[in-house]
Amino acid sequence: MTVGPQDTFHNYIDGEWTPCHSGRTFDNINPADTGDIVGRFQASAAVDAQAAVAAAAAAFEGWRALAPSRRAAILNRAAEHLEANADSIAAELTREEGKALNLSKDEVLRSAQTLRFYAVEGQTFTGETFPQDDPDMLVYSQREPLGVVTVIAPWNFPVSIPARKIAPALITGNTVVFKPSSDAPLSGYRLAEAFVAAGIPKGVLNFITGSAGDVGAAITEAPAVRAISFTGSTQAGEQIHRAVPMTTRTQMELGGKNPLIVMEDADLDKAVDLTIKGGFSLSGQACTGTSRVLVVASVKAAYTERLLARVRTLKIGSGMTPGMDLGPLATRKQLDNVLRYVEIGKQEATLLCGGARLTGGDYDKGYYMSPAVFTDVTQSMRIAREEIFGPVIAIIECADYADAIAKANDTEYGLSAAIATGNPRYIHRFANDIQSGTVKINRTTTGNLVNAPFGGLKRSSTSTFRESGRTGLEFYTQIKTVYRGC
Repeated sequence: MTVGPQDTFHNYIDGEWTPCHSGRTFDNINPADTGDIVGRFQASAAVDAQAAVAAAAAAFEGWRALAPSRRAAILNRAAEHLEANADSIAAELTREEGKALNLSKDEVLRSAQTLRFYAVEGQTFTGETFPQDDPDMLVYSQREPLGVVTVIAPWNFPVSIPARKIAPALITGNTVVFKPSSDAPLSGYRLAEAFVAAGIPKGVLNFITGSAGDVGAAITEAPAVRAISFTGSTQAGEQIHRAVPMTTRTQMELGGKNPLIVMEDADLDKAVDLTIKGGFSLSGQACTGTSRVLVVASVKAAYTERLLARVRTLKIGSGMTPGMDLGPLATRKQLDNVLRYVEIGKQEATLLCGGARLTGGDYDKGYYMSPAVFTDVTQSMRIAREEIFGPVIAIIECADYADAIAKANDTEYGLSAAIATGNPRYIHRFANDIQSGTVKINRTTTGNLVNAPFGGLKRSSTSTFRESGRTGLEFYTQIKTVYRGC
């Protein structure tokens, strides 16, 4: 595909759409058709990132002084822009990331909902008044913004994840430097564009593209950066967390190895449905995706038979084609990594189906593979312990509830977990016994509400501040306690 000047997208720094200093760009490739270049983006360097941080720092005092209702109005206008352009933004999202078009549109509309949620909640997020014995004194706390916040977002939810970070940051009076993933930068560009269309003052939101190696340190380690909200791999998150100054807050939402427990009393057809939706939706490219299924031995054979029958009927193709169950993987690197894990799994366990790169026809143009199901998986195997981030399910046999919980918790991650059961005793115990920040009962491991807290335990998170919901505002504010005498 020929890319013209109109398909080259700029950074947004200090209120201006501007190219990077070097003039270098990188291509954004359609994973369903690698001959299709979605757009060209700025290959920014440290000097560009430093300019973004400086612009955000300069804009902070004016933005924090702006009335909360006026900040909320900008969030609402940005939401209106997303809603009005949902179809076109969704089509671009599918084109650059690969997910089904209906899921892309849901994501855009959910992001608008997130902006509206924080436009309301942010205006009621206050401190407290404390009772004390001195009648001539008033003691209260007040919440204040931190300053410059860096938002680093992943490619799998390139609109909704940055929206749930940027919205609470802005409504509480912070300024933002936003770096999207280089594998899905156009969706982040459209989100930034929504705020520009909403009339956000210059310097308040700055958008910059480029590799983490080139711009990462400048937007995370600079003294002016007071907080970093990052979603991505555990390795990258830990590297950022170690490198930043002590006075810089970090909010890290990282990897997962999420289990679904299938008990002996479970509705097996429903359990299979939960497995398919949790493990193969988005081609397994969700941090909360199901990757381990722990099945009680008495129903393992029946469950596995039902699962394989369903998996073999799944339709794989472009997200632009209605009725597809799985799209391509997002990048060549992602495809190669998942196929590498399939080969590892073949040496460790028994591959029941799938796990091959698909070829022929339109498959030759994109990063397609068939979903894989392994059985005879044990706790020591790499496919049971390491995050694969693709359409690969590992079936692990369990003796009973206690064994299933022990195996589910035997992981360095603790992001999301689910159980399929109708037994009230299991339901009650599971919520207490499982070591996971998100707990699902007869629901998929994937998905979370806009108005509910989200975050993981163990190495799935820094376990400090949660995202989403009213709780999501806490990360972006600091508390000052005031003693006021007469």
